Amino acid sequence: MTTTTYSEVWDLDVFFSGGSASPEFAAHLEETKTMVENFKAKVSSWNPTNTSEDGQQLLSIVHAFEQVTKKVRQAGAFVSCLQAQNTEDRLVEGLRGNVTGISAEFQIGLTDLDQKLTSINAEVWSSILEQEGLKELAFVLSERRQEASEKLSKDEETLINALSVDGYHGWGQLYDVIVGTTKVEINENDTTKALSVGQAANKFSHPDRNVRKEVFAAWEKAWGDKSAYLSKTLNHLAGFRLKVYKQRGWEEVLKEPLAINRMKKETLDTMWKVISDKKAPLVKFLERKAELLGLEKLSWYDLDAPLGQAETKISYQEGAEFILEHFEKFGDEMTGFAKKAFEEQWIEAEDRPGKKPGGFHTYFPEDSQSRIFMTYSGTPSNVSTLAHELGHGFHTYAMRDLHTLNRNYAMNVAETASTFAEMIVADASVKNATTEEEKLALLEDKVQRSVALLMNIHARFLFETRFYEERKEGIVSTERLNQLMEEAQKEAYGDALEEYHPLFWASKLHFYITGVPFYNFPYTFGYLFSLGIYAQAIEEGKGYEEKYISLLKDTASMTVEELALKHLNVDLTQPEFWEKGVQLCIDDVEEFLQLTNK
Repeated sequence: MTTTTYSEVWDLDVFFSGGSASPEFAAHLEETKTMVENFKAKVSSWNPTNTSEDGQQLLSIVHAFEQVTKKVRQAGAFVSCLQAQNTEDRLVEGLRGNVTGISAEFQIGLTDLDQKLTSINAEVWSSILEQEGLKELAFVLSERRQEASEKLSKDEETLINALSVDGYHGWGQLYDVIVGTTKVEINENDTTKALSVGQAANKFSHPDRNVRKEVFAAWEKAWGDKSAYLSKTLNHLAGFRLKVYKQRGWEEVLKEPLAINRMKKETLDTMWKVISDKKAPLVKFLERKAELLGLEKLSWYDLDAPLGQAETKISYQEGAEFILEHFEKFGDEMTGFAKKAFEEQWIEAEDRPGKKPGGFHTYFPEDSQSRIFMTYSGTPSNVSTLAHELGHGFHTYAMRDLHTLNRNYAMNVAETASTFAEMIVADASVKNATTEEEKLALLEDKVQRSVALLMNIHARFLFETRFYEERKEGIVSTERLNQLMEEAQKEAYGDALEEYHPLFWASKLHFYITGVPFYNFPYTFGYLFSLGIYAQAIEEGKGYEEKYISLLKDTASMTVEELALKHLNVDLTQPEFWEKGVQLCIDDVEEFLQLTNK
């Protein structure tokens, strides 16, 4: 029995005391600015000679690169946490702008560095990478050199970076401001209550359909009221991106997201094709769920509706203990990490107004600590989210001894560790169910994850690819955005719903993230990739943790195709691997259909 009571509020003071008014953080920003300027000067003064001496120069620059990276990431993580915990904190806006400005300056130095890497000829480059201190960085440095060769000149790329602060990232920040001021007004006990979007979103799993329907109407109204601002934001964000691509001569909109995720188009196409071909059981699941809820067809707001009358409430403490108990069965390292996160207040889970919606994990490299953000209201789905974010944290923990530049894993593999952790907990929940009703509710929650990742994410991908194609021709109107979204949802959900969510493009932060374009398909990739790993883990039992950690360590220093071949012995461009992953989802659906076949 545990005697520790876990706090639902995180500790940020350990990094910089005083929140957004912290003098320590102000000093950190000043120091970071100076380090960025020194880094830029160091790069600027290096003129490659195409001799082995370039290796020593590069080693010195890489050392500075590592130090600045830690400083900038520390600042970005702190501001993200401040912004998420309190949307009313007006001081954070200035800090966010400050950090964005510093990052852009750093990017200018990196652009200069990357261009210089391209001026070293192939033979000298190969010999440099054999040198002590650079050998371990061969993949990431060669990747930078290759990507720079496909970009514009140093001056042009520098100009793009400078203009992006206000012309690109500014639009992403505007989205945060709009969301922070968006309130969803609902009627509760004859009084009007203004909910934050995070609080309102939690109501979609309410057992009473009238409540869900009312919240959805208010939700649509809230986003509809802001849709003119949001469509302008989305159009300009995409417009900026497309203009940059055009200048670089990149025809394919997916070129950048695929490069960021270190994967081939062939792999992505194969994955979506397998999903599209095997969607019928998921449609059956949605039809059966409608039947169980006494409906002809589900609507968007019924997707998360619980089955049965018992609304399972799990306290934060119980949720934490359940996660620890089942991580324990997988491995000691993962359990130790999660225990530390709970005990040392690395998690912000309190259900209170004024918080941002959603959940995330961020890392403070100077302290080797993670922070996790979510709003915990006691649903089984909240426990899954908590496990998911702890999985992200474990990924960074597994890489803690690697060189900083070898820890920059892409989003598709980032989603692998989080989904893996989530699977451990979801599976345990189903197996531990004491009644048939409880088992059904938990199995349904598990299938919902497949619906989200194979249908909802597919809709986002279809919407975004089509929106970008139309945006090439000019501004896409709010009405057209609604239309594109509804069409994408109908296709992705196999026409299984009665009422859709045309304003989803407005309510989903992922379309507005400037750091990573196409913040969608990596989730599905990570989900199915982790299912493949999970299947191996079940087969091998507790001893698998060591193999799992060695896979995680490689996630930032090879392509996903190489990673899968090395650690799983599979070819991701072929359908077999993806079919196995989707089949695991179908198995859950079939078990659900059997249980409800009465």
